[in-house]
Amino acid sequence: MHNAKIRAVARYVFPTMLSNFCFVLFTIIDAIFVGRGVGTNALGAINLVNPFVLIVSAMNLFISVGGVAICAVHMGKGDYDGANTVFRHGMFLLSFAAAVLSLAGMLFTDNICSLLGAGETFHSYAADYLFWYSLFIIPSALSAGLQNYCRNDNALGLVGMAVIISSICNILGDWLLVFPLAMGTKGAAIATGVSQTLGLLIMLTHFARKNGKLRLGKISLNTGLLREIIFHGLPEGVSQLATPIMKFCMNLVLIERIGDLGVNAFSVVSNIAILTMGIFSGASEGLQPLFGQSYGAKNEKDLKFYFKSGLIISFTGSAVITILTVLLRENICALFGADAATTEYVLQIYPLFSIGFIVMAINVMITAYLYSTERSALSTSISLLRSVILNSAIILFLPKIFGNVAIWLSMFTYEATVLMIAMILLKHSERNGIQFK
Repeated sequence: MHNAKIRAVARYVFPTMLSNFCFVLFTIIDAIFVGRGVGTNALGAINLVNPFVLIVSAMNLFISVGGVAICAVHMGKGDYDGANTVFRHGMFLLSFAAAVLSLAGMLFTDNICSLLGAGETFHSYAADYLFWYSLFIIPSALSAGLQNYCRNDNALGLVGMAVIISSICNILGDWLLVFPLAMGTKGAAIATGVSQTLGLLIMLTHFARKNGKLRLGKISLNTGLLREIIFHGLPEGVSQLATPIMKFCMNLVLIERIGDLGVNAFSVVSNIAILTMGIFSGASEGLQPLFGQSYGAKNEKDLKFYFKSGLIISFTGSAVITILTVLLRENICALFGADAATTEYVLQIYPLFSIGFIVMAINVMITAYLYSTERSALSTSISLLRSVILNSAIILFLPKIFGNVAIWLSMFTYEATVLMIAMILLKHSERNGIQFK
């Protein structure tokens, strides 16, 4: 039985981590090709508009995870009709939200770029990328949503294939549009959009072949269920806001205190942070079906085993990534095409910034465990602290007290503070064992 649970963790977690790694690579590959093919300022421009891109990603996970968490509980009980009702409502809500963000990105491109701090140096690069990225938000959102549901529907292989194929398509498209066709940041955005649309087409084959329990189809809208999906997804949605809010606040502080050099250096550093966040969000997303199904079956022993496994994976994996990226930071700068001044600055500040990755990975796992076991209010409270309240306050005000070095220690400071609070709240919540509903 123990070996079976280990195999289940490996079967769900590592393919999901790989899928998220490939998905996050869409943005990072864009940055690499733009940095090398257009220049450091174009790389800085993508960094400035990246909070909008990450908000779109947060919306995808917010709605998808809310639906998937409820869907997994229904599946754990063997209620496949209920699971399908949740699935269809979740995809409807995701489509609507994606349409709103797509229109906003295309109609208010210049306003959004200005709001995010793209001044004269960066504005034209940023606007080109944002407009064309926004054009493809709907297929990108649907692809991400179907991947999350299909992991619960025993289609892990198809999800992995879709992500890998679309990632390869993105690399080839970036090379073609940025180098031979010289389309700049616009070309990078188009390559991302086309490759994610390809991923959506691959995912639709699961439903065309009727391979699993979930089915696309008509729905009679239930506003109560829509609210329930939003409520269950709120912790993950708020948690996913941590990176865009962190990036937005960091950019504001860097523009004020250091200037273009700080923005360009952070464009390299933040891409590593996004990759790390993506991988360990993948670990929590991979365990979410196991959390939900164990909770639905009222199996506390399995639930505790999966949670402990998740903490071990998060701590060990994030520590390895932190050590490797510190050792290879000069090579990473070269990969992004950073100029000499930017590279020198990154070499100085990256070790300070990267120590926050380990604590971040653990916080993400705790949040996923709580919302998967229907403790959404507790999970949302922790997510609000690390994603909206403490992170923005510490990033904006700590440097005023301790100087510029505090900018790069801010992520560790707020993540560590949240972890202490989360452990206290988790212990209090389970003082009498897990309460099944």
